[in-house]
Amino acid sequence: MPDTADAAAALLAAAAQQGPGNTLRIVLLVSIVGGALLAWFLLRGYRSDDTEPTGDTGDTATTGNTERDANA
Repeated sequence: MPDTADAAAALLAAAAQQGPGNTLRIVLLVSIVGGALLAWFLLRGYRSDDTEPTGDTGDTATTGNTERDANA
């Protein structure tokens, strides 16, 4: 992997000569996109699906298992 390390060192040296502007823009953009994806991933677990009943009554009209019950 010395080729990768040399290429990364050359890119960092070129960025250091130009200033941190482009590097900071990339870091900021990646941070915002990563934060949005992390928030989506975490918050989708709190989504409530109101189509399923909370109790087990065995009634096929409320549970939605009509196909399975019809084949029993």
